Amino acid sequence: MPAYRITLAYDGGPFHGWQRQGAGGGATVQLVLEEALSRLSRGAPVTVAGAGRTDAGVHALGQVASFELPADLEPGALAGALNGILPGEVRVLEAARAPEGFHARRSALGKHYRYVLDTGPLRLPTRRRLAGHVRFRLDQPRVREAALLYLGRQDFASLASSGGGVKTTVRTVRRSDVSFDDVGAGSPSLTYDVEADGFLRKMVRSMVGGLVAAGRGASSIDGLRRALEARDRRAWPAPVEPCGLTLVSVRYPC
Repeated sequence: MPAYRITLAYDGGPFHGWQRQGAGGGATVQLVLEEALSRLSRGAPVTVAGAGRTDAGVHALGQVASFELPADLEPGALAGALNGILPGEVRVLEAARAPEGFHARRSALGKHYRYVLDTGPLRLPTRRRLAGHVRFRLDQPRVREAALLYLGRQDFASLASSGGGVKTTVRTVRRSDVSFDDVGAGSPSLTYDVEADGFLRKMVRSMVGGLVAAGRGASSIDGLRRALEARDRRAWPAPVEPCGLTLVSVRYPC
């Protein structure tokens, strides 16, 4: 059957994550996409693979999905038809025929995530679904120094939440950048961009949890380093909330 890959953007707020769940598990992005594709396939079931299994409340600008269809559709027509069926919170940005053997998750070489965190006493209501929030200011030099701890190839077991089911917790982080911007809430907003060859469950949110702990003075840089080396989740600060996290892009060989 013809194979396709599509790039998706979605607002994760209304969904119970990406991955399809059991009966009564609630709407997920994978579920509504498979239902839309089934309609285009005259009721035939279609199974979709996603590049990243984003959690409930997590957004995407560049999620990639792959699947086969029993009908041969022109990619542009496929994208247009899907956008006519999918809810407004999900949009297909582009569609293409997938090369032989392509799999959205297994073929990926790396992913880029972004976390946005507003700081200060007040949370802007217009940003509740787009940014996480902490009530205190963060020491910016300490946050930037903490971000450097994540670079390189190392074991991130201390940042992994249970339920991931992975064979190894070793990952290579190629980018770990922090910036601060004024969004009008009285305190700077933190934006954290991280790229790696793969991520563990809740790993990015735990990374930002470490940045917050350093920035508010709850953990020293050396303390975070020791916690990372301990390979013990109990030694690491709690992860931040999911709403500030976005899957920006996925990298493939071609």
